[in-house]
Amino acid sequence: MEVVNVGLKERSYSIYIDRGLLTEAGKRLSNIIAGKKIAIITNPTVNKIYGSILKNSFKGADIKIHLTEIPDGEKYKTLETAVKIYDWLTDIKIERQSSLIALGGGVIGDITGFVAATYLRGVPYMQIPTTLLAQVDSSIGGKTAVNHPKGKNLIGAFYQPRVVFIDIDTLKTLPKEEILCGVAEIIKYGIIRDGDFFEYLEGNIKKLINLEEKALIYSIKKACEIKADVVSRDERETGLRAALNFGHTIGHAIESLTDYKKYRHGEAIAIGMVYAARLSLEKGLCSKDDCDRVINLIKNAGLPTAISDLDTDTIVESLYLDKKVKGEKIRFVLMNGIGAVGIYSDISHELIKQTILN
Repeated sequence: MEVVNVGLKERSYSIYIDRGLLTEAGKRLSNIIAGKKIAIITNPTVNKIYGSILKNSFKGADIKIHLTEIPDGEKYKTLETAVKIYDWLTDIKIERQSSLIALGGGVIGDITGFVAATYLRGVPYMQIPTTLLAQVDSSIGGKTAVNHPKGKNLIGAFYQPRVVFIDIDTLKTLPKEEILCGVAEIIKYGIIRDGDFFEYLEGNIKKLINLEEKALIYSIKKACEIKADVVSRDERETGLRAALNFGHTIGHAIESLTDYKKYRHGEAIAIGMVYAARLSLEKGLCSKDDCDRVINLIKNAGLPTAISDLDTDTIVESLYLDKKVKGEKIRFVLMNGIGAVGIYSDISHELIKQTILN
């Protein structure tokens, strides 16, 4: 088993990475949970495959298990869905010492974390991410949120889980498109923080996509280590943590403008990373070779690299609704070569439009 620690003093927690962790979850969580009730939040697809496995893992423990489903999809990550979960939690009499478990992908993790942060002013929760994207990104770091019609994740809170269990066996049931979404975020970590890891991905991207165990565990652990280090240094995104948003400024705009229906999150972020790399080149922050390497790796992973069905003026307008806007200036995370990034807010509308059009 691989273990990565997120160092946040009294709110520190561990990320466990291995096969078959789901069958052991109850035994391991029983040592962490204080209360006698657990509320599992999942979706119908994940519940059908893994719900019984997780519930059965608590056999023999003096803990009462409750489970509810919410519909699958980003469009259901809303306040309305959160209210339905609150209603359910009150019905089953969840108390402050009770715990929530997020069993599923990023949507489940985000909304469960948001509910945990706000119900009774905060109850403990655990993350058991079942998608590669959630395993290397949204399950770690304590960002919880729901969407608003005018933007993604506009309503949320920083609230850390007590533990994260990453069972790589859950990836076997994912469609390839969902695997690629996680690969996009893994590529991001190499770009922003570790040039050697980026080079490793250039040589092993097909092994990762094919879920070869050695490449998969190494890449997940490396991504988790990078994110854990960033979060431990800047939990609430006052500076360094903004680096994790590379590709997300335009990526989130693409998702929002297409009503979260046309592009999966990782696909939108892949496109956003391409545009961020091109902006970096135009600003003289990276070499053409670095820009080309980023674009080529994204292409070789089978991820999209451009959009052609959105008006550039509409995209730019949407960027101003992003949480990263400060002083009415759009802040972009741009490459300073591969393995390092900086935050820039002096990007003109014309340059953004030109980059998108190209």
